[in-house]
Amino acid sequence: MEYSKEGIRELAERIYDLDAEVYAQLGSSLGRVFNRDRESCVKELCELMLERKQAHLVRSELALISNMARTIQDVSMRKMIMSEYDRILKDVTSLPTSFAEGDILDQHMAEVNALNLANRFSGQDHKIICIGRTYGSGGTEIGFALADSLKMNFYDVEIFNAVLNRLEAGKDLVEDTAGHPYKSRRGVDGNVQTVYTRPVYTQPAFAKGPERTLKQRMKEFSRYHGLSKSDAVFFNQSDLICDMAKKEDFIIMGRCANVILANNRIPHISIFINAPFEQRVHRVMAVNEGKMTKKQAVHMLKKMDRDHVKYYKYYTRQQWGNSVHYDLCINSASYGIDGSVELIRKMVQG
Repeated sequence: MEYSKEGIRELAERIYDLDAEVYAQLGSSLGRVFNRDRESCVKELCELMLERKQAHLVRSELALISNMARTIQDVSMRKMIMSEYDRILKDVTSLPTSFAEGDILDQHMAEVNALNLANRFSGQDHKIICIGRTYGSGGTEIGFALADSLKMNFYDVEIFNAVLNRLEAGKDLVEDTAGHPYKSRRGVDGNVQTVYTRPVYTQPAFAKGPERTLKQRMKEFSRYHGLSKSDAVFFNQSDLICDMAKKEDFIIMGRCANVILANNRIPHISIFINAPFEQRVHRVMAVNEGKMTKKQAVHMLKKMDRDHVKYYKYYTRQQWGNSVHYDLCINSASYGIDGSVELIRKMVQG
């Protein structure tokens, strides 16, 4: 496609029209992704697609639209809409702002055989892929592209936030100091479902923080049956993931989902995506378009890794990123985005 401002605007208008068509087919029970006036939404989409740091949000919006589109009952209409979605996704992912440069360090390493795990699931099991990743490894981009390739729902921080904000979520918001908000919303079948966002690791329950008053502690004890807010949210989140596993195929990013499912004896495929530290630094700096120095990027990545390790160990008693806990560990710098997706796809489908 043309990467001029006119071309970007045309693509933004196509995305807006796709969302409108999905909404027209499904009705108000699912809501709309872009629920403001056309010009405001198109302008916002253009700005997101023109800025590398925010471009991933467009893919998340598209993922939400595709999740809803796949529920359209009319087969011919669903096929037509998904075909337009595929065309739009191809144009979006080909934008210069979609991915940082230098995904692959060694092209030869990308040519490997994959293990077939398709037989792990019985006819009654839904296919679930859990992806853990280090920040800057391209794990989220890989998970998103894989979900589209396999025609599966995709859940990450933007998707969960979008569900909360746009699908008429309940007003009983609970937000703990670790940044784990959750709400309830009414699903397509009319049942109330609880939807969570991805942890932000700003102040985990195990980390030192400001002292709470006795009144605050007693209020928390009463509301969460003796648990801290973060613990209460984590255990409720675990219930949600297990409940989702009974209803649909999906790819989920993080949230200790691999351990949660393993503890509940629910079949799944567990993947961890990493990349050399210097490559991750390069990606973070590229995504921030020169607004972050190398020193700042190094500091941020080291802090995020420490917080991931602490959170994962606190709730699972396991070591985050340890290969023995995963079916497949991938060095995304060896395969790139597309190569990693293809590797996982072959493993899943055989």
